[in-house]
Amino acid sequence: MGNLSDSIAQLNMEPLRSIERPDYQYNIHMIDPSRILFIHGSDSNSQTYKAKLLGGIFPGMVIPDFDGDLPERMKQLEAILGTETGWTLIGSSLGGLMAALFATQHPGQLRKLILLAPALTLPGFTRTLPSQISIPTIIIQGTHDEFIPLEPTRRLAEKVFTNLTYIAVDDDHRLHKTAREVDWKELLG
Repeated sequence: MGNLSDSIAQLNMEPLRSIERPDYQYNIHMIDPSRILFIHGSDSNSQTYKAKLLGGIFPGMVIPDFDGDLPERMKQLEAILGTETGWTLIGSSLGGLMAALFATQHPGQLRKLILLAPALTLPGFTRTLPSQISIPTIIIQGTHDEFIPLEPTRRLAEKVFTNLTYIAVDDDHRLHKTAREVDWKELLG
């Protein structure tokens, strides 16, 4: 598999342009960067490659630093998001787990989830499998991911996210090559 477009084509899916639902339509030209939040992984911060890349594409997006164990990080995330709605969460690795957990606990606050090599196989998600949610969710995971197992992650995601697009790409856990190739404005639209 080459890039994201090739992966979508191999899955026999239409490229992601806009997502139309009976009651609303997301338009790629109407993305509000102040409602996009990037959640980095465990040994990472707001100055990593993906955070800087996304911040360059979406000036004004929210890219905080998280620290502590998972419960402490979740408290920090909840404090940032408050009760506001319309959020798009982009989570990488442990940040993907955080975004998924938040989505299952507060589905009404989110517009979309983009999970990059999400750590869904950790006990925080698997101990008590969350209820199903229908938030548009895209998971991108590398076929050479050395930390997060591909198939168990996909199977867990399919049980929880009823509006899921799962894309396996030729990349490793960090997904740096894929992050460069993705049309983020189209993906988030």
